[in-house]
Amino acid sequence: MLMLFLTVALVHFVALMSPGPDFFFVSQTAVSRSRKEAMLGVLGITLGIVVWAGVALMGLNLILQKMAWLHQIIMVGGGLYLLWMGWQLLRSARQQHKQPVQPDVQVALSNGGRSFFKGFLTNLSNPKAVIYFGSVFSLFVGDSVGAAERWGIFLLIIVETFCWFTIVASVFALPTMRRGYQRLAKWIDGVAGVLFAGFGIHLIISR
Repeated sequence: MLMLFLTVALVHFVALMSPGPDFFFVSQTAVSRSRKEAMLGVLGITLGIVVWAGVALMGLNLILQKMAWLHQIIMVGGGLYLLWMGWQLLRSARQQHKQPVQPDVQVALSNGGRSFFKGFLTNLSNPKAVIYFGSVFSLFVGDSVGAAERWGIFLLIIVETFCWFTIVASVFALPTMRRGYQRLAKWIDGVAGVLFAGFGIHLIISR
C-alpha cells in the first residue's frame, strides 16, 4: 500500500506543478496583496479539492460524464467565471497604466473572506478536475483497495494540495517578490488577466 500512496502522491504533485488557474490566483494574490490573503485563497482552493476529490471518490464523476448537458452547463459556467476574473485583472492593469503604483505605496487589502471565496470558486470553475480525480481513483483505486486506503488517498491529495499552494503563497509573498510586483504591477496583472481569460475560453470551447 505504501507504493500506492507514493504513486498517487507523485502523480498529484506533477499535476499541481502544472500552472493553472489555482496557481496564478495564489501567486497573484500573494504578490499583490499579502501572504495572509493568499493563504485564505489556498484554504478556498483546498475546499474545492475536497469537493472534486469527494465527488470522484463516490463515483459521481461517472454520472457527470453521462449527463452531457449538465457537464456542458458546468463547463460554460466555470469558463465564464474565469473570463470575469481575467477581465477584472485586465481592468486593474489598465488603471495602473493610467495611475502607476508608487514603490512606497502600500497595496490595498481586500476583505479576507472574499479571497477565500474567490479561491474556492477558482478551483470549482474547472470541472475538468473531477475528470482528473476520477481518472486517478479509477487507475489506482481498484476493488481490492479498502475503504481505509481510499480515505487515506483522499486525505493525501487534500494535504498535498494545501502544502503545495502554501509554498507558492509563501514564496510570492516575499518582500523581494512584492517589490518586483510594485514595479511591474500593470504587466503582471495584464498577463494574469490574459491567462485567466484564456483558461475561461478554453473551458467554454472544449466542453
